[in-house]
Amino acid sequence: MKFGQVEDPGKVDFSLPETHPDSLKLLKANQDHALPFEVSVGCAKWNKQDLKGFYPRGTKDELAYYATQFNAIELNATFYNAPTKEQVITWKNKTPKGFKFFPKLPNQISHFRRLLNVKEATVAFCDAVSLFEDHLGMAFLQLHDNFKPDQFTRLEEYLAEFPKVIPLAVELRNQEWFADKAISERLFALLEKYQKTNVLVDTAGRRDLLHMRLTTPHAFVRYVGANHKSDYSRLDAWISRIEEWKEAGLQSLNFFVHQNVELESPLLSAYFIEKLNNKLGLQLTVPKTLATTTGKQQDLPLKTKA
Repeated sequence: MKFGQVEDPGKVDFSLPETHPDSLKLLKANQDHALPFEVSVGCAKWNKQDLKGFYPRGTKDELAYYATQFNAIELNATFYNAPTKEQVITWKNKTPKGFKFFPKLPNQISHFRRLLNVKEATVAFCDAVSLFEDHLGMAFLQLHDNFKPDQFTRLEEYLAEFPKVIPLAVELRNQEWFADKAISERLFALLEKYQKTNVLVDTAGRRDLLHMRLTTPHAFVRYVGANHKSDYSRLDAWISRIEEWKEAGLQSLNFFVHQNVELESPLLSAYFIEKLNNKLGLQLTVPKTLATTTGKQQDLPLKTKA
């Protein structure tokens, strides 16, 4: 079973917890009305097989088309294979101005070596993704489910040495990081100290990952739908929460939509983007897809089956 997946999503309380009070303090302390509010929304991948029905018939370059419909991608491909400099440049050159990549650190660093003896691999990764230049959103580090607080020092040493020129978000999955207040507060203080963004994960089976604690004025949200009608009302709640954070001083939102069945990710994304545009007065492109085999485009449906 996929991480956070449950057999019956209808039995899950999907209500969002209240914003952590320290998040509001941090946002207000970093409030700068002169800065534009930046929003990046995308899927986890651009693979045509996973996003069946999203690409028009005859599409030859999936990334180039994807980048006309979304302004960001959570680049999970780099988790399995560290990118070369040449690959990064190729990807960058296929996307328009304003498009952002959010590459995941390779599992060689996070899972197999568990942050030990990874300086060379980390520098190589950062050297490569730096070539995204203004197309780089931020990198993100996802630790293994069994990476626990007893390895705090290892995490601290890694973050202290991580190249400061590459923005970084961190996702911790083990339950022990959030079950004990003293441990979680120590973690949040560490992320604030090194200005690393705390990843929020909204998934059915792990509601503890919705700690609602921001450690920078940049929100990184990984939203995992359950292929259930509740997916849409959950997004409605996020729209309200993002409005609250923006008013408090949020400088940027990075929101990535996943699905247990990924082909519905563009559907959810279109719904979310349209709602966000209306609520916050934004002009993000609402993704489109083919509805028939005629080759004509139409808006993605904004409702799901019950």
